[in-house]
Amino acid sequence: MPESPSPVPALNNRSLDASPGGQLETPGYDRTRIEPAVVHFGVGGFHRAHQEVYFDQLAELGFTRWGVIGVGMRRPEMGQVLDAQDNLFTVVQRDGDDCTAKIIGSMVEYLLLTEERARVEARLADPRTRLVTLTITADGYTLPDDPEMARDSVFGLIIDALDRRRHAHHAPFTVLSCDNLPDSAAATREAVMTLAGRRDPALARWIEERVSFPGSMVDRITPATTPGDRDEIQEDFQVGDRWPVITEPFTQWVIEDDFCNDRPPLDRVGALFVDDVAPYKLIKSRLLNGVHCALGYVGYLAGHRSTDQAMADPVVAGFVQRLMREEIAPLLPADIPGMDLGTYCDTVLERLRNPSIGDQLARLCRRGSTKMPDYLLPSLHCAHAQDRPRTRLAFAVAAWMRFLRGVDLDGAPIDVQDARAEELREAALQGGDDPAPLLAVTDIFGDLADDADSVAVIRNSLAGAFGSGESLRTALASPARPAERPVTPRSQEPHEHPRPDQRHDTAA
Repeated sequence: MPESPSPVPALNNRSLDASPGGQLETPGYDRTRIEPAVVHFGVGGFHRAHQEVYFDQLAELGFTRWGVIGVGMRRPEMGQVLDAQDNLFTVVQRDGDDCTAKIIGSMVEYLLLTEERARVEARLADPRTRLVTLTITADGYTLPDDPEMARDSVFGLIIDALDRRRHAHHAPFTVLSCDNLPDSAAATREAVMTLAGRRDPALARWIEERVSFPGSMVDRITPATTPGDRDEIQEDFQVGDRWPVITEPFTQWVIEDDFCNDRPPLDRVGALFVDDVAPYKLIKSRLLNGVHCALGYVGYLAGHRSTDQAMADPVVAGFVQRLMREEIAPLLPADIPGMDLGTYCDTVLERLRNPSIGDQLARLCRRGSTKMPDYLLPSLHCAHAQDRPRTRLAFAVAAWMRFLRGVDLDGAPIDVQDARAEELREAALQGGDDPAPLLAVTDIFGDLADDADSVAVIRNSLAGAFGSGESLRTALASPARPAERPVTPRSQEPHEHPRPDQRHDTAA
């Protein structure tokens, strides 16, 4: 009778010395020597696959004074898992058939805010805490109107801790937002200063003079981990991790060099410290997030359901590539240190094709009323202002308008996940092939109605391109457009077309 396979040991400190299977890498440093210095709010998959990996790499180089205290916002089950695993978790990097895994040991403590608030407050007030980082999503930056709720928010905690440190004559900590917002530093500073001003003008002045709120640009595709992923990781790497995270090889972290306390040497492990993070955020928002928007709506209507599946379609891939290279990239500055636009476009295309990390198009299509004004429409406005080619940009807008009707090209229902879905669906159905009712929603579209060429492309596309899958593929291969002329990338700062409002979004 064959022997039963040995059970896979549960991941924890005791099992780290066990001989793992596959290519599982374990911490090469003594975790007991890691000193906490960072408090991070919002321990989701992205944080664990991105910032936590950088701090783990610092520990591998011997920088043991930058351990992380993770603060969970609302998922007690994660706290239970991480507590049982001694705050260890596995980051699995997938690239086609290649798959590697690393157990991350830089998180020294995990606290659930709703149950361990006093301990969170103590950690923030501790002078050893030199950096507070945030991935709290866009909603987390909106302060509640109710004063009590505002005091209970993340920013209320930060204000309390800074006030305690002020009275104790301790140095403040740096507050670094790692959310994918158009201006994360400004949003963070505004929330903190608003609450401080309500509480005590002297505290507000102290924060204004002493606390830094650097901006950052973060990038790493991190899809949700499925039960199948967990089973596969357990089998391939012989590790019983109940909350692993899956990600891609690419990672990028650009940070404004503005720290009021010690600065972690993240540049030693691949992060980039710069004087101004805005150009890097601009390039990412236009060439990655903007392309995500276009690929989401165009790919979904073309019958695809994941990024890799859509990019395996030569017609869709060709549309995306020309959109990036011919219409978006020429609008961007070409002289940013460490950023080559051509190479960046190649990298984005390669990432989108990665079959091991394919993102669901339905996820990319969420919150279009927020994403489109932040990521894609600015390129269209900018191209109009400079009289540059914009046919594919306009076609992507038409695809979103068609998507908003709530049915695909075969008549099957689409679950439009958007806070303004009902309002926009009504306008889309009212207009039919005429985009005017949607373009009248100026807090989203701005003055796009004044761009006659783009409106013509949108109208023609709604009337003809979205009648069937075949007509869509024909249009993607050669969208009907006004006369265009070739352009070359600019070296100067791009013209920014103003919009009526600026929104925040956390799309990766």
